[in-house]
Amino acid sequence: QVQLVESGGGLVQAGASLRLSCAASGSIFSISAMGWVRQAPGRQRQLVASITSGGSTRYADSVKGRFTISRDKHTVYLQMNSLKPEDTAVYYCNADIERLGEPFKSSAYWGQGTQVTVSS
Repeated sequence: QVQLVESGGGLVQAGASLRLSCAASGSIFSISAMGWVRQAPGRQRQLVASITSGGSTRYADSVKGRFTISRDKHTVYLQMNSLKPEDTAVYYCNADIERLGEPFKSSAYWGQGTQVTVSS
């Protein structure tokens, strides 16, 4: 089965950097898009960044100029610079994946989440 495994979260001070990684594995035929969504207690879920198979990227306004999403095969990265306390959240990797033996049927998969905490 397909699974996404995340890593790279942690506790840092404001202004520091972190790099999140998410590796997809399993019976994958193709991945059309991968991205990062964050969830903070009492806050709405927010799409942070996404990248398509063609390399097109999108960012939430609040992270533009600070975060960079990139992709290498079935792994997506989120380089986070100049972190702010407002960035504190659980970050979830997600991907739209077409499985082997399941033509023309893509499904959304989610990682387990990784905690990012930014102190003042």
